[in-house]
Amino acid sequence: MTVPAIVAPGALLRSPADGPVVPDERLFGFGGLHGGLALALLTSAMQRRAAPDAVLRGASARLHRALAGEFTVATRVLRPGGVTTTAAEARTDEGVHVDASAIFAGPYAAGGPAVAPPAPAAPPPQDCEIFRIPPEFVPISVFWEIRPVGPNRPYAGCAEPELTAWVRLLEDDEAPDVHRLMLLMDALAPAYAAVLDDLRLVPTMEMSVRTGDGLATASSPWVLLRARTRSAGTSGWNEETIDAWDPRGAHLGSANQLRLLRTS
Repeated sequence: MTVPAIVAPGALLRSPADGPVVPDERLFGFGGLHGGLALALLTSAMQRRAAPDAVLRGASARLHRALAGEFTVATRVLRPGGVTTTAAEARTDEGVHVDASAIFAGPYAAGGPAVAPPAPAAPPPQDCEIFRIPPEFVPISVFWEIRPVGPNRPYAGCAEPELTAWVRLLEDDEAPDVHRLMLLMDALAPAYAAVLDDLRLVPTMEMSVRTGDGLATASSPWVLLRARTRSAGTSGWNEETIDAWDPRGAHLGSANQLRLLRTS
């Protein structure tokens, strides 16, 4: 049975997607299914293999090839138990396009001190101007709203490879769950694009997301993202870190991306 194309990404994440899936082209990023949405879809499928009360603690994906047509999702449990490790693949007739793994664990209180990165100073979303990404460049961007904080913008030749912005999905006013957070973590342009002065692709090759304690009590659809390139070499490979907070300043999670600056 083929899952019908669902335009809104949040709605797609709420539907069982163990395969086959035909993605709507309006959910594309660079030439195929948006990377953050791909990870969120695979993680949603893996969640159904874990215990009902299990909490996602971390997930990562390798994006080998763009998903531009029908694909199937296959999942398996690598290690069951109190800490469950799972794996998933998005596959077409050409082979595996995206593979992912995740760690789930039941509610647990260790009693240690909590440590989380502090949120940067930022005006509320309504006080920030809207930044629109051309949909012909990133079609899925029509489903979310971006309001930058600070002067940095993509491809503006800035001094620092950093982007900070409020983001939210436009389809409803729901607070992010873990799967929506994964999608929103990948909503901004590459942080490295801030130091570029011409339009060049910097696609994600690998993405990892770790959840924060604040996600369990998130109540606003708005997420404050700060993305920064930690290192970049002349080879074109660069490492980006992303942190997310809610409007109260609670830390929602962190992400790492391995990106590649394309020569053309």
